[in-house]
Amino acid sequence: MESLEEAIKKNTIPEHVAIIMDGNGRWAKKQGLDRIFGHRYAIASVRECTEAAAEIGVKFLTLYTFSTENWNRSKTEVDALMTLLVDTIEKETDVLHKNNVKLLVIGDMERLPGKAKNKLNGCIAKTAQNTGLSLILALSYSSRWEILNAVKNISSDIKGGKIKQEEVTEDLFSNYLTTKNIPDPDLLIRTSGELRISNFLLWQIAYSEFYFTKVLWPEFRKNDFYEAIADFQKRERRFGK
Repeated sequence: MESLEEAIKKNTIPEHVAIIMDGNGRWAKKQGLDRIFGHRYAIASVRECTEAAAEIGVKFLTLYTFSTENWNRSKTEVDALMTLLVDTIEKETDVLHKNNVKLLVIGDMERLPGKAKNKLNGCIAKTAQNTGLSLILALSYSSRWEILNAVKNISSDIKGGKIKQEEVTEDLFSNYLTTKNIPDPDLLIRTSGELRISNFLLWQIAYSEFYFTKVLWPEFRKNDFYEAIADFQKRERRFGK
């Protein structure tokens, strides 16, 4: 009997998969642990999905890691998340580089603590020439922030004479987003059973396929990722036609 990975058709692999990694807190609560333990256990899920995506030929994997709204969580949790981010980048940079994975970040990096920014920039620089999977972390990110930021920058460039108002098209607008040079997601996965988008890549997912699973993110493994890909491959994409 063939495995799920073997059943995936290699000619219809989504180029870009985005994941809303949800359920860390609920998983921790089920175990009788503090929320931060859910985030710690979730690192294995990130590693497995990155490996699975690279193995089947996905070119871009975007993970909704920390939203602008997450800054409103308790200082204890935010500080713990930032420490976890620094520790993880420190441990995984060499692994990513060895596996030809390129790290990218989208979001308002200026809000991140200096140490986190430095570690991320170091990893981005070290993996910049890699040609395999592009792993994109959405950090201090929200789609409304991104769209408003794009509007402000376009307005400024019109006022400064760099562009004319009539030159503003969908393509030009996309070039003002943090995802410029990254194709729109073919598939958006959300874990934990919640059925919402949570302010994630709203412009970019206009024609994405959605896949919702009740699996909590810390329990999400390669087979769960393959199931989402297999489900995607059964669909007929029309792009509004």
